[in-house]
Amino acid sequence: MQKSGTDKGEFLRAEAELVLEEARRTKAERTKSLGSPIQLAGVALDLHIRDKYAWIAENTAVIRKIDLETGKTVHLFRGHTAPTTAIGFYDKVKGSGDEKLVISGSWDKTIKVWDVESKQVYSSTEGHADFVKALLVVPSIDLLVTSSSDKIIRFWDLSLLEEGKPLRSAGSINAHTRPVEAIAARLLPGGSTILYTADTMGIIKVWQLEKEDGPSPRWRSTLKVELNYHRTKINEILHGNGQLWTASADDTAQVYDDPPVERRIGDKPMAPITHPTAVRCILPLSLTPLSEPYLLTGSGDVIRAYDISSPNEPELLGEMDAHWHDVIALRLWMRKTAVLDAQGEESGKFRVEPWIVSASLDGTLRKWRLAELMQPAQKPAVEPEKPAQIAVRSFTGASTKTSDGVFGMTEDEERELAELMDSD
Repeated sequence: MQKSGTDKGEFLRAEAELVLEEARRTKAERTKSLGSPIQLAGVALDLHIRDKYAWIAENTAVIRKIDLETGKTVHLFRGHTAPTTAIGFYDKVKGSGDEKLVISGSWDKTIKVWDVESKQVYSSTEGHADFVKALLVVPSIDLLVTSSSDKIIRFWDLSLLEEGKPLRSAGSINAHTRPVEAIAARLLPGGSTILYTADTMGIIKVWQLEKEDGPSPRWRSTLKVELNYHRTKINEILHGNGQLWTASADDTAQVYDDPPVERRIGDKPMAPITHPTAVRCILPLSLTPLSEPYLLTGSGDVIRAYDISSPNEPELLGEMDAHWHDVIALRLWMRKTAVLDAQGEESGKFRVEPWIVSASLDGTLRKWRLAELMQPAQKPAVEPEKPAQIAVRSFTGASTKTSDGVFGMTEDEERELAELMDSD
């Protein structure tokens, strides 16, 4: 019996997936020691660096705190019942900078606040009607912004945060036609804020937020402009030094001046930095304490470094074949190490060196000297005589058991995580 076109298509797709899986299996062996990998129980969906610790929102429904020097898990914050997608920090003592409260969003549709000292849930809120996809804490104005697959952006007043009680709603935006998965903000004089919301169609909406005081404070949003220079999903958005940086599934990293510099209405931003495949993450070093004119990008399983000192002519400095699956986060780590004296004893002095921590769908964190990433690509040697020692794990099956216990996902959660894992 002759195969139908659908059967042939499914066969070819299955064959292509087998080829891709085998390529990743081979690369897993080849890159197994690159970047001193820290193997996770799941996949990091969000990553923050604080001192020598990595804070991870993990698809195994936990927040994981890892010592980057030892690679050991310091603590797991358990309470979500589905993948944890985003985290942020807030002061327990207002204005102290202690960051002793961690805020998380999850596919279980809740927003949880955790006490870092007691390691207990401080507050839990049924925040959205669908998966929470992103959150942003603006501590100076006590504002939490969350977004979801329900396409709604919600505001929460952190100044009224009380232990054991849910967050107090402070307004919302219902203007996107697709889920919003990336948020950024910049403060204006006088306490108002510019908010950037980016959705999976590639639309960026720019809002001005004004606080309306009263017994129940609210944030009023006014749409200022809509930017549509991306063709599809925006994976990450960052603002600083008057520049709005974006990473997109349209294979580009782009920058837009906001507030605008002297440019005519309708002028496009600087030429996009085009990649071979979707750009999942960016790290403009100009927005970090280094204040250097370099850009790092994660596209596919490769980390690329660009010199952007001449914005119209960005120069590719180096490529690192860093992981065996997509790189989804890049963060700066100012690594502090003790300086030894002539006798090999600690001298009381310390060396501070810029490192980059990368997270990937291969389930690892990896650590790189910044200078190492600025060098031309060098492929690691292959050792064909050794059998494969790293199995390519699947994170898409139901009721996956990890070292953290048994974790199950709903059908919707399985489907979305499978799309996240398989999108190339």
